[in-house]
Formats: sequence, C-alpha cells, structure tokens
Amino acid sequence: MNDRRTRVVIAPDKFKGSLTAVEAAESIALGVRDALPGAEVLTCPVADGGEGTLDVLAAAGARVVELRVRGPLDDAVDARYAMLDGTAYVESARACGIEFVEPSTATALAAHTWGVGELLGHALANGARELVLTVGGTASTDGGAGMLAALGAGVSGATGAPVGLGGGALAGVATVALGPVRERLGRVPVAVATDVTNPLVGPDGAASVFGPQKGAGPHEVALLDDALGRWAEALHAEGAPDVSAVPGAGAGGGVAAGAIAGLGGKVESGFALLAALTGVDAALEGADLVITGEGSLDEQSLSGKAPAGIAARAARHGADLLVLAGRVQLSSEQLAALGVAGAAALVDRATSLADATRNAAEHLRAQAATLTRSWSEGRN
Repeated sequence: MNDRRTRVVIAPDKFKGSLTAVEAAESIALGVRDALPGAEVLTCPVADGGEGTLDVLAAAGARVVELRVRGPLDDAVDARYAMLDGTAYVESARACGIEFVEPSTATALAAHTWGVGELLGHALANGARELVLTVGGTASTDGGAGMLAALGAGVSGATGAPVGLGGGALAGVATVALGPVRERLGRVPVAVATDVTNPLVGPDGAASVFGPQKGAGPHEVALLDDALGRWAEALHAEGAPDVSAVPGAGAGGGVAAGAIAGLGGKVESGFALLAALTGVDAALEGADLVITGEGSLDEQSLSGKAPAGIAARAARHGADLLVLAGRVQLSSEQLAALGVAGAAALVDRATSLADATRNAAEHLRAQAATLTRSWSEGRN
C-alpha cells in the first residue's frame, strides 16, 4: 500500500488523569507517522461536553477567560470559560468539579454550583450572545440551585428565608423567584451540552446514579433525591417546565435541570455540538483510517461518548476505525458492533497501571504505531 496516499484522521477524547484530548491526539499522530511516514495525518481532538471540553475548544481557536469563583465548598477556585464567535462555553466542572473535594457524605450534601453561575454571569457581562453550558464531573447534586442563586434567583423556605447552598439544603425549599435571572439573561439562548440521558429524580436520577460517586451513602442518596423532587416542584410552581423526568436533566448533579428550568436551556448532544466546532466531519471526507480513543473504553463509551460518536461518523464515511485506550473493557463482539477494526490498550504495554498513567504519551505513541502498522499490513 502506498502510505503517501493514506489519509488518517485522529480524533480522541481525553485520557483522564494522563493526557488531554489535544495531547492524546499529538501522541497518536507521532505513532502513526512512525508507522506510515508519508501519510496525511489530521488531528481533531474531541470532547463530549464533560471534563476537558475547554482544552478542545482552545485548540479550535477559542479565547479562554480565567477568573476566580466560589468553589463547590465555598473556597475560591481558579476557573475559566471559553469564548468563540460570540458564544461562551462554560464547563460546570471548572467551578464545581469533583477534583475540588475529598468526596464524603458531608460534601455530597454541601457541594453547590454557585461558581457556575458566576462564570455564566461574567460571560453575559462581557457580551456573550449565546451560552453553552457543558455538564458532568461535578461534585454537586444541587439541581443547579446554586447556579441560579448566583444569577439572582431567590431560593426560599416555607418562612420566606433563603435556604442554604448545597443539595442537602434543598430539602427545605418551598419557593423560587426566577424573575431576576430572566431579566439578567434577556434573550440570550442557552444550550445544555450533555450526552447523559438520566432524569433529575428517581432510580435513574442524579442522586441515585451519580450521588455515590460523590460520597453519598444510601441515606444521603434518599435525602438528595427527595430534595431534588422538591426543587423541581418549586421551579414548576414558578412557571418553569417540570424537569423532574426530562431526559438529561439529571446531568451534572442536576445542574442541567436548573439550566433548563431557570435559563430556558435546550439539551443538545455534547459530542455533536463540539464535533461541529472541531471540524472533524470535514476532516473525515476521504479518510482511509480514523483513530479514536479515551482513558477507559467500556460500557459507558457506547452511550453517547466521543468514541461512539466518532465510530458512527467513520462508518458513514466508509473509513476503517482503530481505537486506543488506557484500558479496553469491551468484548470483541462489542468492538465489532462498534465497527472497530483493531484496538489496543496502554496497560497491555505498560508494566503497571501507574506506569500506563505516568508514561501515557510514550505508551500511546508506541501502541498507535503498532496498531497502525498492523492495519496497513492487513490492507496489502
């Protein structure tokens, strides 16, 4: 095969804890060039709206705005959002990410989204004509109450006194006043970028599914689920849509629900929205080979995550698909159903998981070269 005529598109998500999507794409590109020195190689790092989204946007030319905001447990944190063509992209986790806390039963109840509201408010004050809120990776389960309060909403108990911040405090919510938020937002449209379909409450809701990851035990999960139900009722009484069962409203500990009800947000596929910005669709035109990947390729990867989105696009363009990951936990049958022609894991080359994490760039380059070389030889 004449590798000078081979078009390779590299479109990975982040390798969490090791490499950003941009860094992963660069490492894979080096490996591809090791195997096919004359190939045309295009890098299009992608994201699905979760952690790492801003890195991908910055690579696409966005301007990153940095500021200090109130973190999930009140301590100030360094946060940022991205501006591109008049649209502000706010990643919830930059203000209230799980990395800002040591998860416990106490933090599961206390963590809030006030800082997310500060980021949105700053973007509005600086002329954003559209807002895109990406959700996921938060420490909070407060239904976006802190975010709306930071934008001027009144969140009150039965006596009319303000309730505290955090999902646990919502157990006492009775009313919410959204007028100040609506006035501040004006006609600015809001998109909620997520590929999670969980509702706000119930067995598949924010507290039940994601609460344990944030330190919640069975008691806290039950308390938070009830509190989120009360929050949804208060929002609905204020004239907002009933967000209790809306698909995707449970994303980010329910911050998506707060955005839908309080900001008029519309849920959009995080991957599809960001893929349009990164130019991956245009790059796939005429591609012979597409390489994607992420930290762990598992069951969750099949549900709206970046690798699944890239796999679908590669199939539409008739390109072969290879996948690289820190760990590959899908069966050969699942990989075949995804359209994967070959897959490799960093842990298969590394001496340990710690080695795979610490030296991810080196292992990713080597595995990319091996996988690409095998693919190329199979085409001859």
